Amino acid sequence: MTTNDATDDSTDNLDESTALSDAQEALEDARRRIADAPAQVVVVNHLMGLYELAAIHLSAVPPKLDDASLAIDALAALVDKLGDRLGDDIETMRDALANIQMVYVQMKSKA
Repeated sequence: MTTNDATDDSTDNLDESTALSDAQEALEDARRRIADAPAQVVVVNHLMGLYELAAIHLSAVPPKLDDASLAIDALAALVDKLGDRLGDDIETMRDALANIQMVYVQMKSKA
């Protein structure tokens, strides 16, 4: 092993260590931001993620109806169960749910 090889190995280890440290710091920052946010905001964000997941599966070629159905059913269960606990976002979530259900029914009838 030459001196350059040892230096390269040290640099690689330092780069990996720095990258790991940066990733851990970013994770801690994300945890702090989530902890500071009201739970209602985080839950609604996740509900929108389910909506988007359903939309992605419906827009696939060919549409992935079973996967879309699972995401839609999960969204429906949470919206129905949580109801007014979603605060001012409940109507938006109910509208989003009705919209994605309608698209699903239309696409399923074409399949």
